[in-house]
Parts: sequence; structure tokens; C-alpha cells
Amino acid sequence: MASFFIYDQFGCPSALLVSSNTSAQLSENYYYSACPKLYSTVKSTVQSAIAKETRMGASLLRLFFHDCFVNGCDGSILLDDTSSFTGEKKAAPNVNSARGFEVVDDIKAAVEKVCPGVVSCADILAIAAHDSVEILGGPSWNVKLGRRDARTASQAAANQTIPPPTTNLNGLISRFNSFGLSAKDLVALSGSHTIGQARCTNFRARIYNETNNLDTSLARTRQGNCPRATGSGDNNLAPLDLETPTRFDNHYFVNLVSRKGLLHSDQQLYNGGSTDTIVRGYSSNPGSFAADFAAAMIKMGDIKPLTGSKGEVRSNCRRIN
Repeated sequence: MASFFIYDQFGCPSALLVSSNTSAQLSENYYYSACPKLYSTVKSTVQSAIAKETRMGASLLRLFFHDCFVNGCDGSILLDDTSSFTGEKKAAPNVNSARGFEVVDDIKAAVEKVCPGVVSCADILAIAAHDSVEILGGPSWNVKLGRRDARTASQAAANQTIPPPTTNLNGLISRFNSFGLSAKDLVALSGSHTIGQARCTNFRARIYNETNNLDTSLARTRQGNCPRATGSGDNNLAPLDLETPTRFDNHYFVNLVSRKGLLHSDQQLYNGGSTDTIVRGYSSNPGSFAADFAAAMIKMGDIKPLTGSKGEVRSNCRRIN
């Protein structure tokens, strides 16, 4: 991993000054004075969670994706449903799938002890996603902070804007472009599938129907734990990266070149289309992938943040104040 570009969260930060005329800008040093123990507090909690269950790193990273793709990076995915409020947790891309909410609760509780009422849940998600990648062997980057938490959520937007695993390449590019993310960002961010697992219901159609762009040995392996009949074994899990499922590396792209992408949307990135060259590049150059992934994560974290006097800093990530 020597070719990864590593940055120090604590290295030579400038003084924190967040005035009204700069409040719309996220800053790497936003909490430098207000919560100097923030990074160490979040990281220790994330490390503990991943030590208990390696999959949790992928789950926390996914929460950040699914948060940012619905009305921006505003912590809305964390809000629980109530009798008078409908959140995003039961949207199709999240129900029986999004997880790690208890870990976010633990992080928030730990952060509240060292700097109560200061750090937003949206920023906690951004830091936890970064730490998960780094702990599992991936690149680091300077996390921009200063987001505030939404008082609203949108189940409808979650259903519409998070690309399902059945999406084709043009659909993926279009969806990412709508958030200001390029085709290269799409491919780099999809590399997050080098960790984590998928449910049988999300790859069943691929392993039984897509024989032209699927390695036969992978199909046979996955069919052993994912029956053809809908409703049978729907929640059975399989690693998105067959080779190194618990390490953040470039093997996801090596798999795509070998037609071993588990999801239809994964293999679409390498299927004779416009992104094939990017995939091939990442498959042979882990340093290039690491650098582009870090840059794309920063770019994604800039999607429509609430700043300044907008939103709030929740005391409990599951409900508005």
C-alpha cells in the first residue's frame, strides 16, 4: 500500500474561523478548536466496531453513500420513522439492507462526551466512512466538515435516486452526473465494493441469467447459496469481492476484468462500454485507484450540505431535536 496517498488529519491545521460569510464552505479544520478530540474519538469507536465485525466497515461506508445521494449529505438516513414522520430507512435500497445505525449511535454518544452539542451526525457519517476505509487498508484523505443535520427525510427520494443493482451503465453515469460526479468518479466510488456483502435477492438474476458476461465458476459458487426460486434464501449473503472481501484494495477491478462482478451494476462498468479503460487502469494500478477514490469521496461529501444556520446539530442521530 506504499503508493497510497496518506494525509494526516492533525497535520498543521490552520486556526478555525467559521464566520457567517464563510459558513457555506466545508473545512478540513472545522472542529479544530471546538472539538479537538473528535477524530480520535470517532476512530476508536469505529475500530472497536470493525474488530467485532469486519463487515461493519463496509456498512458504515455505505451509510454515507446512501445519505449523500438523497438530498445531500445531511444525516437524513439516520432518522427513525415515527407515527408522524416517515424516514428513509424503509426505502427499497435501505430496508433489510442499510445497517450500522447502532454504531453511529455509539460514535455520537462518545463524541457528545468530549464536546456536547457541537458535532453533527452528518459529519460523524463522513468521518466514520473515512475511518472504515483506512482501517481496512484503503487510502486516507482530509475529511471536509461543517455539515449540519436535516430536520426532514425523503423515502421517495431514496427510492428514486439511489441506483439499484439492476442499473445499466448509461443509467449509472446519468445518475452520478446528476450529482456532479463524473464517469471516473462513478468507477472509483464503485470500488467501495471491494469490501462488504450483497444479498441473494440482489444478484440472483445475474448468476442465473447473465451467462455471457459472468465467469462460470463464480456463477456455480454463488448459486450454491442463492437458490433460483424467488423468496428462497433472499437474505443469504455473498462477498462483493471474492478474493479479498475484508480488505480495501483494487481486487474489485481485477474481478471485473475477469467477469467476476457479483452485481449486474458492477459488471456494467466493464462490459464493452465507455468505462472499460478506467476499470483496466485501476485493476493494474492500485495507487491510481486509491488516489481517485479519495478525491471522489471528497467530491461526494460536497453534495448539497446544510451549513451555517440551516438544519441543526442533533443530540440524537435518530430524531430531530
